[in-house]
Amino acid sequence: MDRIIIMGAAGRDFHNFNVYFRDNPAYQVVAFTATQIPGIGGRTYPPSLAGELYPKGIPIHPEEDLPRLIKEYQVDQIIFAYSDVPHTYVMHQASLVLACGADFRMMGPKNTLLKSKRPVVAVTAVRTGAGKSQTSRYVAKLLAAAGKNVVIVRHPMPYSNLEEQRLQRFATYEDLNRYHCTIEEREEYEPHLDNGLVVYAGVDYQAILEQAETEADIIIWDGGNNDLPFFESDLHIVVLDPLRSGNESSYHPGETNLRMADVAIINKINTAEPGQVKALRESLAQYNPSATVIHANSFISVDKPELVKGKKVLVIEDGPSLTHGQMSFGAGIVAAKEWGAEEIIVPHPYAVGSIADILESWPQLTNLIPAMGYSPKQVEELQQTIDAVPADAVVMGTPIDLSRIMDIEKPVVRVRYELQEIKPMLKDILKEWMR
Repeated sequence: MDRIIIMGAAGRDFHNFNVYFRDNPAYQVVAFTATQIPGIGGRTYPPSLAGELYPKGIPIHPEEDLPRLIKEYQVDQIIFAYSDVPHTYVMHQASLVLACGADFRMMGPKNTLLKSKRPVVAVTAVRTGAGKSQTSRYVAKLLAAAGKNVVIVRHPMPYSNLEEQRLQRFATYEDLNRYHCTIEEREEYEPHLDNGLVVYAGVDYQAILEQAETEADIIIWDGGNNDLPFFESDLHIVVLDPLRSGNESSYHPGETNLRMADVAIINKINTAEPGQVKALRESLAQYNPSATVIHANSFISVDKPELVKGKKVLVIEDGPSLTHGQMSFGAGIVAAKEWGAEEIIVPHPYAVGSIADILESWPQLTNLIPAMGYSPKQVEELQQTIDAVPADAVVMGTPIDLSRIMDIEKPVVRVRYELQEIKPMLKDILKEWMR
């Protein structure tokens, strides 16, 4: 019996365990490790999810404990199971594992994809922040207009009580509160709810899939980070970001998505240089010449432009895109400049607690705040930071309404961004696919 540790970040690690290891007597999973997301280590994968082979559950340790754990548990194999990391990072982790005496392994689609009874459209990306969420919304809109009942299944973000998060169904804003959603979760679920769609997420994706199938004509897999789909897809769409040209072939597992996709959308044409777009076209020709290529803009709008023009503003952006996505700006900065802000205030002198730590840890964040809120304390620190900045208005580049979870005293300008095809093609592609 091989002894296993699964390296993860509260997402694919649990999925790989559930579909391959949970009831497999040939393996004993002795631990998970956790990284990327604060506060997810130190938990236990509970017996109710781990199955009969694990009556005490499975401990979740910080990833930095990995060398000690390999020795202590006499581990045979390490399973690498998280996303949006450079290829060189993956091999550094492999080198560490091999030096400790264990095998290093990554699991592919054959052993991890679930088959649905319903047609599945998968929307993935080559990097976090490329625009897959707006693409998912756009695809859902097109399918709904064609008379299909669409259900969204979102990549997991189970950052609190794992048993309570086994199977989550979001149909109203009250559901977000009922499941104690983090800001990151709200950023992904709330825009779909705004469009009248039902969203599923959680931990046990076999159970989630079976439930979603009861109310869907078509399921959209709305990916997370640049991870692979959990469901076998009938149409696979990948989104590329020309502002990070080169990343499509140098990040794991984004390059795999690039190679697997049926349709490749080069997004953000309106903010990219021609040379960046050309480089992506060349990458597609090399890595997936059979993919249908679509050019699209990330169309940005604001609800109160008069609060931006000539004003001193604080910009708040989507958190994951800026941190492990490593972007230096998002839609909020673009909007503040386009609508004529007099000054975009540098927030660093006013940041408190974990928000100050994040700004220090990610030096590319020079004139904005990522909307981080993985715990009530961090949400409170985010609000304290916003209150302290001497701005005329807050330009909210995150896709959610933060006023639902905090009291913002300053005027708020909501920034929205939607996929806008330069030459509409997806409607025809989806029509042919459905036919």
